[in-house]
Amino acid sequence: MKTMKQLCSIMTVAAWAVVLLTSPAQGREDTYKGLKTFSEVLSLVESNYVEEVESKDLLQGAIRGMLRSLDPHTSYMTPEAFKEMQVETEGQFGGLGIEVTIQDDVLTVVAPIEGTPAHKAGVEPGDRIIKVDDASTKQMTLLEAVRLMRGPVGTPITITVVREGLEEPKEIMIIRDLIHIQTARTRFIEPSIGYVRLKSFNKTTSKDLSKALEDLEGRGMKRLILDLRNNPGGLLDQAVETAGLFLESGKPIVTIKGRNPKKVLPPFTAQNSGHTGYPMVVLINAGSASASEIVAGALQDHGRAVLLGATTFGKGSVQTIVPLSDGSGLRLTTAKYYTPKDRLIQGIGIEPDIVVSNDIPNTIADDVSRRRRMLRERDLKGALKGEKQTDEPDLPEDEWTKALRQDQQLQRAIELLNGWEILSNQTATTAPVPIAPHSAAQVQPTTQ
Repeated sequence: MKTMKQLCSIMTVAAWAVVLLTSPAQGREDTYKGLKTFSEVLSLVESNYVEEVESKDLLQGAIRGMLRSLDPHTSYMTPEAFKEMQVETEGQFGGLGIEVTIQDDVLTVVAPIEGTPAHKAGVEPGDRIIKVDDASTKQMTLLEAVRLMRGPVGTPITITVVREGLEEPKEIMIIRDLIHIQTARTRFIEPSIGYVRLKSFNKTTSKDLSKALEDLEGRGMKRLILDLRNNPGGLLDQAVETAGLFLESGKPIVTIKGRNPKKVLPPFTAQNSGHTGYPMVVLINAGSASASEIVAGALQDHGRAVLLGATTFGKGSVQTIVPLSDGSGLRLTTAKYYTPKDRLIQGIGIEPDIVVSNDIPNTIADDVSRRRRMLRERDLKGALKGEKQTDEPDLPEDEWTKALRQDQQLQRAIELLNGWEILSNQTATTAPVPIAPHSAAQVQPTTQ
């Protein structure tokens, strides 16, 4: 009886969805035929499978299978997994400190979060995690994998990864720790060039960044490098607020469009600007995803900053979290992000104005532009297609200096900003110097 009640509940939800999303006649008929077949299979399995099975497990498996046929970011969360997901956005949780996704049914690292146990243990972007302790990750959902990798602080976990360039799988032992994501790292690279690295977008990102900018400006910053490399993203509102810090109030930042072209929400706009008076370079690479791409795309479209580095990950889809009646949750892809100039991010990414690859991996941003093909959103199985806070870094000063020399993207950004200052000084006393037409020339030089 319990199974039939659950089945009826599923049928009711499915029928409701059909009314909203499909043509009334044909859609309902096809759905009810499919549900009839599903109930027949469910009954046969319960009655005749070689071992007794729980109806709850069968129904959850059916839901997971249905969602697996969609895109990699749509998933079902058990009540336990739903609670754990809510912890992620608080900016503090116990675990390893890696952003993971599913590529070709294999758990794959997008980027380790700087300063976390995974980062310190040598986990790299693109690593394919085939085992977590003794458990194979084959056919494991993303949420199941995340739940498995979390645990009490101080406990060990061993992940087995397959990495390009290694002949055999590599075991990496990591000690779980409390992951408190300090999103903004700042310093001066030169007397007037400030450097801010954002590692993710959680609840405190825009506030952390605002304080960091005020501090740098108060100490004489006239030019800024914003480093979004390997930033896996996070909360949409933090991406909007972050971009808004550098744009004039009212400027559009991102638009969300779903399947119904008649129901497009107004664009999110800048509200709390105040840091618009100096030249700016944004560093991006294949590890810059989601919220990072929203910020980069908005600043590029408005000519506020020059983007330098490599094309971003290309994760521009919107996931809506829907609480379900039994305490579980549904993460459902419902829309896509578009930049102010109506450019689609999903499956395409944001291209830099100036392409610079890092042939030598640097230790400042743990750059992932290696001599190998990088993982991006479009590489994921089932991915939605696109249409064409401290002033000093974690590194000791001598290591920072060495890393600075090796970081080709950062060096190019410094050269660009220094050239900007020279050009600004010239245009202040002589006739304007013509600039070759290029997207990077959209940012207007300013004298300080």
